[in-house]
Amino acid sequence: MIFGFITNNWQLVAVFFTYVLLVVLLDRQGTLSKYNITVFYLLFIPVLMIRTQRGQKFLDRIAIHKRFWRMFANIGLPAMLIGMIVMFLLLIFIDYVMIQSFQTQTVPSPGKYNEARNMFLIPGINEYIPLWWGIIALAITLVVHEFSHAILCKVEGIKVKSMGILVALLPIGGFAEPDEEQLLGKKQEPDKAIQGAENKNQGSEIEIQEQNVPKKLATRSERVRVLTAGVMANFVTALIAFTLFFSLLGSISPVGEVMVTGVVPGSPADLAGVRTNMILTGINDNQINNGSEFLSYASGLKTGTNITLQLIDNKVRRSISIVTMGGNQTSFGVRIFNVLPGSPAEAAGLKPDMILTRLDNTEIMGLENFSMFMNSTTPGQKIRVEVLSNNSLNASALVFENLELAKHPDNNDIQKGFMGVTYSSEGGAISYSIGIGIGQFHAKGFLGMLQSIPSYMNGVTGWILLFGLPIYGFAGEGFPGFSGLITNFYEPVGLIAFMGDGIFWILNILLWVGWMNFYVGLFNCLPALPLDGGHVFRDVVATSLSRLFGNGEKIERISNAIAVMLAILILGSLVLVTFAPYAAHGF
Repeated sequence: MIFGFITNNWQLVAVFFTYVLLVVLLDRQGTLSKYNITVFYLLFIPVLMIRTQRGQKFLDRIAIHKRFWRMFANIGLPAMLIGMIVMFLLLIFIDYVMIQSFQTQTVPSPGKYNEARNMFLIPGINEYIPLWWGIIALAITLVVHEFSHAILCKVEGIKVKSMGILVALLPIGGFAEPDEEQLLGKKQEPDKAIQGAENKNQGSEIEIQEQNVPKKLATRSERVRVLTAGVMANFVTALIAFTLFFSLLGSISPVGEVMVTGVVPGSPADLAGVRTNMILTGINDNQINNGSEFLSYASGLKTGTNITLQLIDNKVRRSISIVTMGGNQTSFGVRIFNVLPGSPAEAAGLKPDMILTRLDNTEIMGLENFSMFMNSTTPGQKIRVEVLSNNSLNASALVFENLELAKHPDNNDIQKGFMGVTYSSEGGAISYSIGIGIGQFHAKGFLGMLQSIPSYMNGVTGWILLFGLPIYGFAGEGFPGFSGLITNFYEPVGLIAFMGDGIFWILNILLWVGWMNFYVGLFNCLPALPLDGGHVFRDVVATSLSRLFGNGEKIERISNAIAVMLAILILGSLVLVTFAPYAAHGF
């Protein structure tokens, strides 16, 4: 698998290794530190922190509206506390369910939902986050978060030592570096440049006096405002992005729901230039809205009939005329796209491109029949499977007796039987007289479900739908955005029709910016050091204890100890969720 990736992407791999070698070489020579660039490694990938003093005046101009920014950050405190409670209770609930599953021996098998890589919001690592849309969204998220901290530092009179960008071959975000001694009370190593100047007795008497002036330490309320500003900025950015996303959904419209999923070699459609992934909207003057209408029309065709297929090919409408052949033979079924390794389907001998036509006594007209049948099965049940060997006119009928269904490998809670096949489209059929196989995607219904999400936001359902959308979608398939084949089913309408595919780029950016900002904001709400939520939790505990017992170093030590213990508990919870399935089922 790794070898295949390297072979197919050797240019990208070569550029990446060149970058790594160059960074290591320049770092060892001291060239990077000379230009105030620091290197740290994220999963063995070198990330450059390129610092600059530029932008300080810009921050000063933004921070001049102190009352507004303090109000903004003060609103962020209850938002962070709510997020803190929600996230902590969610972790406790997951831990409870996991411990209970050990007692009842129902621990879920290791799967993609609990893989360690999918717990990190890193594009290219997390399999649910598209690489390029994820990089753009992550960069915006980090810039929003860090620069909000910087603005509040300026408002509260805390020094911002530097700002800059994070680069890992490509820019992946920005950062602001506050004076941690002022903000958190941490003692820092003296700056090397200052040390050198002192050692060489360089610098004026005024500079030496300024260095001896005690630094202003942030009060708890000032520190809390600085820390909550990042989370508040993420939540506000998510709100704006999602609002624009759902508003713009009204600017796209389905062009059809029937896609050409296969072309029979040597058929009239093949010779006339019909290709897979075209959208079929009509035959002659008859509009084709779904698979059933296509099958009804195709089954009545006679040999030698002249027909015109109305198609959309890469957003371009085309009319292709053909003459039917071979009578009105029509085959129904679901085409097997892939057979999962180690599954009952593989053991029985099922192969990709076979057409499922009958399961036991149930005729499979499309995916709906297939899903209804499978939902009625149980693990261990033996079924009879009838298929066509492929989608050609000369396909042979095959029968597989006594295929024994298994338990779902990724989720023990699923009680239906598991066959181990995936399919290429929703529903499907083949008309041999025309020479095409079709699949149906409910484009109008899917768009309607997306548009309806905001109406459910006054309850838990809406929040689950929105923030599980890229992972679970509406039926477990996940929704990575408007990219790939799904864009073939839609077109921009109204005032933004001139944008073409640009509207899909905007929708994808808005979706992932909203999703990423919300999750990063929630993650930073966790009451675990060194996250923002951990520092805020410690200050809230210290403030509460000081009201009862008065201020003092003892209160600070107690609040620090509580914050550290909670951080260890949360870390343990994350480790439990990640590794418990492997502990129960093996690595």
